[in-house]
Amino acid sequence: MLAPTPPQADTPRGRRAAWLLAVALTATTLPGCDMLGIDTPAKQAERREAEGKAIGAACRHTQRSLEDCYASNPKASKAAIFAGWREMDEYMRENDIPPATPTA
Repeated sequence: MLAPTPPQADTPRGRRAAWLLAVALTATTLPGCDMLGIDTPAKQAERREAEGKAIGAACRHTQRSLEDCYASNPKASKAAIFAGWREMDEYMRENDIPPATPTA
């Protein structure tokens, strides 16, 4: 009985093996993009959501209305601003924190 020969690159079986190897290597190296600082759409969406919540929380802490907050931050998501404003409102009420007076 003969041992199976390794696939040659110029045969259909060899091309398939090379393609599978390339796919496997790509799939294992793609998670490394996070280490390089390359943003994915999911990371960008998370960052925009977090920034919107921070803006909303800051507006609530300084006694700004939601409408003023929306108007002064047109690029931020209104839903994220509202979520941050509401979370800060609950936090301030639970801990009896007085609102800060805006300086500017």
